[in-house]
Amino acid sequence: MSKTPEEIALMAEAGRLLASVFGYLDRIDLLGLSTLQVNDLVDNYIVDELKARPASKGQYGFAYSMNTSRNEVVCHGVPSASEILRSGDLVNFDITLEKNGYIADSSKVYLIGDVSPQVQRLVHATYEALWKGIAAVRPGARLGDIGHAIESHARAHGYSVVRDYCGHGIGREMHEAPEVLHWGKPGTGLTLREGMTFTIEPMLNQGTADVRTLRDGWTVVTCDGLLSAQFEHTVAVTRDGVQVLTLRPDELH
Repeated sequence: MSKTPEEIALMAEAGRLLASVFGYLDRIDLLGLSTLQVNDLVDNYIVDELKARPASKGQYGFAYSMNTSRNEVVCHGVPSASEILRSGDLVNFDITLEKNGYIADSSKVYLIGDVSPQVQRLVHATYEALWKGIAAVRPGARLGDIGHAIESHARAHGYSVVRDYCGHGIGREMHEAPEVLHWGKPGTGLTLREGMTFTIEPMLNQGTADVRTLRDGWTVVTCDGLLSAQFEHTVAVTRDGVQVLTLRPDELH
C-alpha cells in the first residue's frame, strides 16, 4: 500500500494537473450550461491542454470524464445534455486524472447563481469536514481517527454522513486498499504509515444518511430528496504529517 518518494512525486504531479482543472472550471460561467457540456470542456482540457488522461473515462464501463452530482445526487452523477445548471443549484464535480501511470482524484462543489443560506451552510460544513479528516492524518494515527473527526464535525452541524461510500487507496489504480470510512471510533482501524496514499471524500446530507441508486446503475441520490454535498482530496502520509496531493491554488491550508 505504501509508495516510494518517487511514486509520490509522480502522484503529486498528477495532483497538480488535476488542481489546474478545477482552476479552469473556476473561470467558467457555469450558469445555464448542461452537465454534459461541462464534461466535454473538462475532457478537452485534460487531453489537449494537459496531455493527460481522464481516468474515469472507461473505468468500470463509465463513459464520461467526470461525475456531475447535483442537489440531491450524492455521488456518481452522470453528465447529461438535458441536465441544466440553474441558479440555486449546488453541483459536485468529481474528476480523476492519470499522468505517467499514476492517478489523482478530487472533487469540489460549485454553487450556481444565487444559492440559499441553507445550501451555503451545508457546503461549508462539508468542506470543513474534509479538512478535519485531513488534519487527523499522520504516521501512527488510525483510520478510525479520520472517520471520527469527519462524523463529529458533521453531527455538530446537524448533518448525517453517508456510509455507503468511502475514500480509498489510490496510485497506479484508481481504487486500491485501504477503504477510508468517513465515520469511526478513535484509535481503531488500520495504522497509518509514511508513504500511504488515499482519498478522503466525505458526503454530508441535510437529512438522513440513507441513499439509493437510480435505474441507470450509477446515480446515487438521497432517499428523502434532501440535499447532499461532497469534497475530496488525494493525500499522502508523510514522515511528520500529511501532504495534500490535489491542493488547489485557491486553498490556503
